[in-house]
Amino acid sequence: MLDQKEYLHPDKECLTREQIDALQVERLQATIHHCMNSPFYKKKFEEMGIKPEDIKTPADVRKLPFTTKQDLRDNYPFGLASIPLEKCVRLHSSSGTTGNPTVVLHSQKDLDEWANAVARCLWMVGLRPSDVFQNSSGYGMFTGGLGFQYGAERLGMLTVPAAAGNTLRQIKFITDFGTTAIHAVPSYLTRIKEVMDQQGIDPRKDTKLKVLAIGAEPHSEEQRKRIENMFGVKAYNSFGMSEMCGPGVAFECKEQNGLHFWEDYYIVEIVDPETLEPVPDGEIGELILTTINREAMPLIRYRTRDLTRVLGRTCPCGRNHIRLDRMKGRSDDMMVLRGVNIFPIQIEKILMKFKELTTNYLITLTTDNDNDNMTVEVEVNNFDLNDNEKVMQLNKAITRALKDEILLTPHVKLLPLGTLPQSEGKAVRVKDFRKVYQ
Repeated sequence: MLDQKEYLHPDKECLTREQIDALQVERLQATIHHCMNSPFYKKKFEEMGIKPEDIKTPADVRKLPFTTKQDLRDNYPFGLASIPLEKCVRLHSSSGTTGNPTVVLHSQKDLDEWANAVARCLWMVGLRPSDVFQNSSGYGMFTGGLGFQYGAERLGMLTVPAAAGNTLRQIKFITDFGTTAIHAVPSYLTRIKEVMDQQGIDPRKDTKLKVLAIGAEPHSEEQRKRIENMFGVKAYNSFGMSEMCGPGVAFECKEQNGLHFWEDYYIVEIVDPETLEPVPDGEIGELILTTINREAMPLIRYRTRDLTRVLGRTCPCGRNHIRLDRMKGRSDDMMVLRGVNIFPIQIEKILMKFKELTTNYLITLTTDNDNDNMTVEVEVNNFDLNDNEKVMQLNKAITRALKDEILLTPHVKLLPLGTLPQSEGKAVRVKDFRKVYQ
């Protein structure tokens, strides 16, 4: 017997796999019909001879064309809209520095559903209207701020729109307002803890924190565990992207055994990024998402470039929405060094195993004497950098562990605490200064 109190939307969260499949077919058919109002999709569907009745199972989504970020740029600003602009109430845009940015439109219905999805995520990890939710995330065009703001308010929590930065003020809010939950990127949470240490504040004793919501930047399981140890509370992984709506696309439950993607909102595929063919469950591939409950700007088979894998389609929590692994990185974030494919998260995973190191690191790629090289700079904590023998031992151990993971030998530099730039938004982990040969 399911405990209904564990679910904010039991009629959707507790669907069987058969019920999920039936709902997805119904909503996908309606989405295809609705997409005919978009100049972009109308042309695509007519060229391919696609009709809503062609969809009989969720797998039939593979009959539909892919959509890419370039498609959004080429049809900038409103070419993918499926409703008149006067019925849209908000847009979010990427910060693209070259060419057209991507633009995503929302109707009032879209915003209401977005708030519902985020509220569902927060309820799933134990938050209730009596909690105080501090949103330490950027607002404005970045969707993380407003997405969590409206979701937390929809759940009924007292919500603190702290935004990113001004760490001393963040800590004052935490202690003075009795904050029980925080949303922030992982790298900024470690910064908050550093400043707490400087102020003599112990989050386990001096705060009421009980839940951390983390996401927006790739992070390893090792970093998540370190953050949990820092604050003495559970940190739950979140996934979202502006093209889908923002946060609320997926979230961990209390089991922490993968991200539940809400299949009443999205159809999930994992494909080989080269062949674009489906890969078996458990195999890493590119995440493809199709919106099936979006009014202003539905997206069909959107190529996210995020790499992950299916972990399961059931869960002890009682939710049968598909579970995916944390994002391994983006296919376009992959570094190719001397013919070896490397993701920043691989580096982080190794660094987080050394208790002497902080979570602040920087990977620099350079070309020296026509050879590409990698330098990994990382800060230490409570470690004597004047003890040359200990420094050499630690450096050697880190270098060996990294070589075992990435099959190349990087240069490792140990730095005093506070040397590297501190990020209040998404952390910059890689700087590539390599020569490009034409």
